[in-house]
Amino acid sequence: MSPKDQIETEPLRLAVCEQAGCPRKGWHDCVIGDHIRFHTDGLESYCFAASQPLGYDLMLVAAAVEVCDKSRRRPRHGWRRSFSIDIPVHDPVQWRDPAVADRLRDALELLTGDEWDLHFRSRSTPVPAPAAPMLPLPMQVAAVMPYSDGLDSRAVATLLERSLDGQLIRVRLGPVNDSDPTTRRQFAKVPYSVKPIGKAAESSGRSRAFKFTALAGIAARLSGASRIVMSESMQGALGPALVPVAHAYEDYRNHPLFTDRMAAFLCVLFGQSFHFDYPRLWSTKAETLIAAIAADATAALKLTGTRSCWQDSRQVAFDGRRRQCGICAACLLRRMSLHAAGLEDPPGTYIWEDLSAPTFAAAVLTGFNPKKVTRAQRAYAIAGALHMDHLAELHRTPANVEEITHAAYRLARPPRLSETEIALKITDGLERHRAEWKAFLAAVGPESFLHAWTKGDQP
Repeated sequence: MSPKDQIETEPLRLAVCEQAGCPRKGWHDCVIGDHIRFHTDGLESYCFAASQPLGYDLMLVAAAVEVCDKSRRRPRHGWRRSFSIDIPVHDPVQWRDPAVADRLRDALELLTGDEWDLHFRSRSTPVPAPAAPMLPLPMQVAAVMPYSDGLDSRAVATLLERSLDGQLIRVRLGPVNDSDPTTRRQFAKVPYSVKPIGKAAESSGRSRAFKFTALAGIAARLSGASRIVMSESMQGALGPALVPVAHAYEDYRNHPLFTDRMAAFLCVLFGQSFHFDYPRLWSTKAETLIAAIAADATAALKLTGTRSCWQDSRQVAFDGRRRQCGICAACLLRRMSLHAAGLEDPPGTYIWEDLSAPTFAAAVLTGFNPKKVTRAQRAYAIAGALHMDHLAELHRTPANVEEITHAAYRLARPPRLSETEIALKITDGLERHRAEWKAFLAAVGPESFLHAWTKGDQP
């Protein structure tokens, strides 16, 4: 085994420190204020006061998990990594309680596919309350929703605002795009940021879902709501686990199996009831968009112009603006769903703009730097197209019947539907996805490089 391989397989031990200068042999220091930075305005948007130390501790746990996730590359031969974290909290006895610790570990291990060993010790000093006053919360809150300002979250928020009579709180997962940047809103900003130990080594980002569901749980607790709404439709919630990428561990970031575990953990931690609700779980993304447009005639304008692509400006900047790649799995799902809903993004939205082109290179926006048309981008694009195609054919392959049955078995918990009913819903949803995908391929034309890729050719 090479030294590099040995480092990848060794456990990463992380000691979260309240201040610098507390080295422990065999452990990496993770200093609050350096590797983990809490932002005053973000904390204030979460209505923080000295009486809310448990929420702060949960944020610190989520931040430490994120530091680990970013700091250790996954093994070249395998997926699983091992982490130990030692974290200062206000009430270590509560965090060490097996009812809390076991559920926390269960949620993290299902989500990331890694091994987590968490230790808790007493803080040296309590966290002070923010200087600014708390933001007022509405008198009645029916639900909170993790809100990315993307297609699904905008569409589902449009539907819920009407049905809940405005009693919905959005928990921001990204930058605030309000026209008035001075507007102060509840839960308007992720209240901390992290940097890895050493150079950033891993980009799969499986732990992001833990951060976002933890923040949603804190918002639900503070606002008195028990319902946490997940906006994902069927393809986004179930698809990544049904059709994993190559030899990667199944992706449960938006899956009910993960949020079930998060709900169990949050319930015992905070001592109140929480449940994650998927109102569009059995709809395709396109069907969700169509429903939003039917509910609000102005929704079409709000849906286009959102962002689905995960790539940053280093890969997809052009003419001074960050675009969307247009060819990753998220972009292809977006473009297919907009097409099925009768919508279209404005010209120049995507770097790989012309999907009717006969080759991958020919599809690029005119004037884009050809040096950025890399083998890695091509690999992402092929993986995205094959994911969409494999998901469309999954239920039509007899060998996959057992996989769908197993997925239905894992989802069938009271008071949900039976295994048979869930299997039928999965199959029906996959058939509707197939129809949308085939219609999209027909629209881009038979000479498209996407057609060739789905047939096994790679122009």
